[in-house]
Amino acid sequence: MTAQIIDGLATAKRIKSGIAEHAADMKIRQGGIVPGLAVVLVGDDPASQVYVRNKNRSCEEVGFRSYSHTLPSSTTELDLLGLITELNANPQINGILIQLPLPDHINEHTIINAIDPIKDVDGFHPVNVGRHMTGLMSLTPCTPTGCMILLNEVTQDLGGKKALVVGRSNIVGKPMALMLLQANCTVTIAHSRTQDLAEECRQADILVAALGRPNFIKGEWIKEGALVIDVGINRITDPETGKNKLAGDVEFSAACERAAAITPVPGGVGPMTIACLMQNTLQATMMQNGWGW
Repeated sequence: MTAQIIDGLATAKRIKSGIAEHAADMKIRQGGIVPGLAVVLVGDDPASQVYVRNKNRSCEEVGFRSYSHTLPSSTTELDLLGLITELNANPQINGILIQLPLPDHINEHTIINAIDPIKDVDGFHPVNVGRHMTGLMSLTPCTPTGCMILLNEVTQDLGGKKALVVGRSNIVGKPMALMLLQANCTVTIAHSRTQDLAEECRQADILVAALGRPNFIKGEWIKEGALVIDVGINRITDPETGKNKLAGDVEFSAACERAAAITPVPGGVGPMTIACLMQNTLQATMMQNGWGW
């Protein structure tokens, strides 16, 4: 079997095109409303800087306003909280994203909890988590939302399928499991203490790998005909060229021999995360102007 490659780049482009049309229509018909996204980066982590640039570029592509705040790593928690208070009160800002991870001296939970839930476009605030858990309208985490869209690209009915999520983070693993459950899957969450992970993988009709370890899920573990979503983005050294390259959590070439469909790395989940961030920013703008919540 040669797996269908699930093209996240093409899907993300289509989503952003639709968002751009909606935003342009909103500007014309709703009194000049233009969604605004504020991205806050604390420190000078190179990977985070790349992510922030990509988010700013995507804002330009869809016609949003983009506001970047780059703060030194010495920024105090109190100063960061002060900035969030200002952004919460600014009507031009519809979405607030704090680039993670934060420096060790800043409590991540304190910062997330300080964001107005209706501007929490990451979907991490406890109010959004609770609303999502109970089936109410909410802003949901971007990466698992993107994963669900990609799964729906290859099948319209996930009901009854056995789904395995490898990883239990608040950012991906837990919300991913909830979304699959809401899609009527039978869901298992695996983690570092799961016994016989290989056997768990072999039972999964849908496998979502989100553990951050390159090529950890072996191709021979994949069930014949499974749908594989690889969330991992790991930098490794190519043994043939000696250069850095990106690799997922799944042994891609071997998995392609068994899976029915699989996301590549790069070009799979990554572009979808940013597309769903734009989607959340549009949704937040609509909710702040009385269209839902």
